[in-house]
Amino acid sequence: MVCLNRKFEAYLDEMDVITVLIPSGKKEKYTLPFVLETEAGDVSLSVRAECHIDGKYKYILVSEHPVSLGKTHYIRASGGDKTDLQIGAVIRTEAFDSQFYFDGALGADYTPSRTVFKVWAPTATAAAVKLTHPEQQGLVLQMTRQDHGVFAALVDGDLHGYEYMYRICNNLEWTETVDPYAKAVTINGEKGVVLRPENPQITSQGIPFSNPADAVIYELHIRDFSIHENSGMKKKGQYLAMTETDAKTREGVSAGLSYLKELGVTHIELLPVNDFAGVDEKNPLAAYNWGYNPLHFFAPEGSYSSDPYNPQVRKSELKELIQTLHQNGLQVILDVVYNHVYKREHSPFENTVPGYFFRHDADGMPSNGTGVGNDIASERLMARKYIIDCVVHWLKEYDADGFRFDLMGILDIETVRQIRERALAVKPGILLFGEGWNLDTPISDDKKATLANAFQLPGIGFFNDSFRDAVKGSTFQREAAGFALGNGDQIDAVIHGITGSAGWKETDPMVQEPSQSVNYVESHDNHTFWDKMQYALPHETDSAKRSRQKLATAVVLLAQGIPFIHSGQEFFRTKRGDENSYQSGDSVNRLDWTRRSEFREDVEYVRRLIEIRKAHPAFRLKRAAEVVRHLDFLEVRGHLIAYRLFDLETMDEWKEIIIVHHSSPDKAEMRLPAGKTYCLLCDPSGFREQPKEIKEELIIEGIGTCILYI
Repeated sequence: MVCLNRKFEAYLDEMDVITVLIPSGKKEKYTLPFVLETEAGDVSLSVRAECHIDGKYKYILVSEHPVSLGKTHYIRASGGDKTDLQIGAVIRTEAFDSQFYFDGALGADYTPSRTVFKVWAPTATAAAVKLTHPEQQGLVLQMTRQDHGVFAALVDGDLHGYEYMYRICNNLEWTETVDPYAKAVTINGEKGVVLRPENPQITSQGIPFSNPADAVIYELHIRDFSIHENSGMKKKGQYLAMTETDAKTREGVSAGLSYLKELGVTHIELLPVNDFAGVDEKNPLAAYNWGYNPLHFFAPEGSYSSDPYNPQVRKSELKELIQTLHQNGLQVILDVVYNHVYKREHSPFENTVPGYFFRHDADGMPSNGTGVGNDIASERLMARKYIIDCVVHWLKEYDADGFRFDLMGILDIETVRQIRERALAVKPGILLFGEGWNLDTPISDDKKATLANAFQLPGIGFFNDSFRDAVKGSTFQREAAGFALGNGDQIDAVIHGITGSAGWKETDPMVQEPSQSVNYVESHDNHTFWDKMQYALPHETDSAKRSRQKLATAVVLLAQGIPFIHSGQEFFRTKRGDENSYQSGDSVNRLDWTRRSEFREDVEYVRRLIEIRKAHPAFRLKRAAEVVRHLDFLEVRGHLIAYRLFDLETMDEWKEIIIVHHSSPDKAEMRLPAGKTYCLLCDPSGFREQPKEIKEELIIEGIGTCILYI
């Protein structure tokens, strides 16, 4: 080991470019020429540039030949003093990516007779794997460097249950780290664990969804879903709560899984279930977190497990949850966070290949488009491979049915394209969508997987925030009211959303097809719809607010595109005005199942809307051209939007459908198409047991939605 008290510093910034930094006032001591010492002999270095920067003197030097990585080299000044050559910005060059890209398997490859460990660490000069077992003495094995910067070790014997860590030497410093590809971890993710494979029992799910708009997505947090005292679930806050099939509230109405089945949604989106920070798995109820602090991307979170000390249990219970939902006709979407890590400097990425997996700005500082201190550099080949490998892992081992990508706009377009290609090869019909916000990360806007680039990402869905804000009111101005709250100023944006945002008539398309528009008015982020109304409509009665929230939900469920519902939205979920409840505790975040009982009639209203959407393909048109052909607006004014779905004989048992959304408590009247008799199924008072025949004129009494058909 060489002393790290460096008198001057040298960094490899390109394969043949070296930067030397000399402390201010010592320029005359460490002088030209500089020489690169290698095992094969000395290499002369020419000067490309020199300057003063940040109190240091800087030389940019060029080597006659590319510098080989994986060995320690030294830079010697003319006076004989020298320093080790550290890995600098070279890891962010295309030449580095090209030379060291590895397309094989990484991590711990287990069989009962041997386990092969592989870690990608091209900048390391040495690596070892450290094995421990409760009943045996620990063992440290040196790993052998192979092609493309991979270090490997083969260990004979059955290592099921062994804990392991990698020891990596970069820039003369040894760091102990969890395997970035660890598929199982100990409590609080402190070590990786070798486990024998336990693939899921693949359950019959019927025909894969050929049209993403056939989905009705219901977003929930594992702990929120069951932790309430009136949830009727026994395994509160755990994976297994969602496997209980007969939960009921004290009032005797369905809760838990049986409730989800009754409601009629098709997909359950789980907030992150990979291993995350923010909750101590030894005492999981002492703190709360949504899960957007990723530690280990391949391994499940332990705080939802009945035994977080046993790494096998968390895997088995999450698989049981997914299998149970499948057996009950529900598909599962995983919320994944490939845009950042919890703490960059302590992450397995940084411990293994410092600087490679994260973006840096022009000054070499970590970028912060995510707002949490780091942005994953998805455009780098091994970062892209990592994300794709992880997606495939969750599909193959856990039988997931789709992914929601947190801050997807941080990712690059090519990575998202390749994710879709690889994922569809594993499971046709999966759903892929995410947050397409344009964030300040150092790749050009034309390469970001943002909503503005939706046309470059066919088959990828995007949250439609314009539709959300037009219906609800600006998310970032809590007093702002949208259409459902009685403000018709953004009615054109509501129309755009109703048509699937794919370019109806003269409107500019936001997405290529309606199935790319994820329509919503509420999610785990920001105020719930109910809480938003407390600020925007402080003097309105609760009865009127309930009507407005049902109206907003109807707008979403009857619009073209993919409807998305936040758990509890259907019974007016409140977080007591907390806009960002990511760590606010169970009292704020728990799903209040008493409200499910209290507002059972409102829940039934939403259930009927979902039932109608699923029963009638006219609400789920696949192509933008179909929307143009079959949808037209009858009347648009102030507080009223009326549109017609027509010429449906070849696709729907209803030949024609009229939807009217009305956001004023005042009575309104509108003319119906002449010469036709319609059946009025629903109006602001609710669904009718028997549809009422109506023709020529429709009278709308109050806030709500009318559904008419022939």
